[in-house]
Amino acid sequence: MSDHPIPNPLIPDPLIPDPLIPDPLIPDPLTPDARRLCDAMAAAFPGPGDTRALRAAAASGSGRDGPAMASVTDTFAGGVPVRIYDPAPGPEDRPLVVHLHGGGWVMCGLDTHDATCRSLAVAAGAVVVAVDYRLAPEHPWPAAPDDALTVLLWARAQARELGCDPGRVVLAGDSSGGNLAAVTALRAPGPVAGQLLFYPPLDASMDSASVETYAEGYFHTAAHMAWYWDQYGGDPKHPHVSPLHAPDLTGLPPALIVLADCDVLRDEGLAYARRLAAAGVDCTVQLHPGVFHGFLGLPLPAGAAALRAAGAWVAGVQGRQHPPASRA
Repeated sequence: MSDHPIPNPLIPDPLIPDPLIPDPLIPDPLTPDARRLCDAMAAAFPGPGDTRALRAAAASGSGRDGPAMASVTDTFAGGVPVRIYDPAPGPEDRPLVVHLHGGGWVMCGLDTHDATCRSLAVAAGAVVVAVDYRLAPEHPWPAAPDDALTVLLWARAQARELGCDPGRVVLAGDSSGGNLAAVTALRAPGPVAGQLLFYPPLDASMDSASVETYAEGYFHTAAHMAWYWDQYGGDPKHPHVSPLHAPDLTGLPPALIVLADCDVLRDEGLAYARRLAAAGVDCTVQLHPGVFHGFLGLPLPAGAAALRAAGAWVAGVQGRQHPPASRA
């Protein structure tokens, strides 16, 4: 008979850590304020699988006020609903930002990102055109990127009328909107002077190390991301689905990639930045420690700092006088 007792699976072994209980000896990578906010948001957010519940939860968090604008106009751009934010009268060479909202391609819209668009317009001294693209699963890929491309071309054509320089059109987006911004820059680099990507999903294979490291406990779970990709559709290896699979990134416009350190998507953003730089593209990465996916629109110091830095970057974007031809 063995001298060692047979462990009873119903009785916890004090020598074996429970993965569901945080280890007090391992410091939390989130700041205390971010952890409190993360846990509160996760407790109120539905799991993957119920589109209606997810949309309702996203809509319930859209009450944050943003800065006042000189004008806010709802209209259509080539048949796609858009909202145009003009922060104040300015010079005619202002940048024009085409903003694509996040939400896993299945939720959110103009109202959920209203405050973010207002803040970006003020920080950049730019007119912002927010795109209300079609959502999955009702409208799977390529509906959303087609809407994004339609609005980009419309914005370029209407830039002078909007009081902006047609050579300073910037694509911007957070999360799934960052994916759409990157895809649109791949499809039509010519009209784009810059791409501003906030924690974008760039590889549907989800095989990076950060996916495993931050799979749970940081609000945006790996299970949610996998479900969003499933709803979105398309060939996971197609570069207009997963830009990280694009064979050639040369000639793309300058990029600012803003990432959260505690995010399943962190490593995809870093990998894309490395590929852009290797292709000769002017690319800047801002990695914010202590925060999680979606921090841009949250009451955290990192969110405000990221918006200010993004605005300064957009304000410094130079016009592309002889851009490359469209790849669409």
